[in-house]
Amino acid sequence: MKLLSKITKPILLPHWSQDLFLTIPRIVCGYLLAFDFGASKFGMPWSPVDNNLGLFEVAFWFPNDVASYGGIFAIAPAFFAWMGAFTEAVGGLFLLFGLQTRITSFLIICTMLVAIFMQQIQNGLWNCLAAMGFLWVAIFYLIIGSGRFGMDYLLTKNKA
Repeated sequence: MKLLSKITKPILLPHWSQDLFLTIPRIVCGYLLAFDFGASKFGMPWSPVDNNLGLFEVAFWFPNDVASYGGIFAIAPAFFAWMGAFTEAVGGLFLLFGLQTRITSFLIICTMLVAIFMQQIQNGLWNCLAAMGFLWVAIFYLIIGSGRFGMDYLLTKNKA
């Protein structure tokens, strides 16, 4: 439990306004991951109706896309598709609210590295920009945590 608390506790900047300013990319990226990128391939209550996705259901095309990466992805494409879509949709929510930010950021980093190097890189760097943006934001929040304006701070502020 001490390790989880240590992982959860964010680094606070000297002034609250600095934390407030650094909250903006976390909220924007969390929102985009949860409500756009993730919701298009993972069934959430706000997923587009025309995607025909049940709750926590992966889009029919996504496991085939993942299988085409080869290697371990071809062995268990449904698992990796579910994990990637879950990380974007639910991990995006966690990032948005600053809940378990470091753990979520690590999972987003893994997902974005796969998206960049297994899916998008052959289409040119321009197509990698969204995943690269999420990657850099996730690396940043892996280091500092949610900051003062996240659930992690509220959960750990009274703990030593």
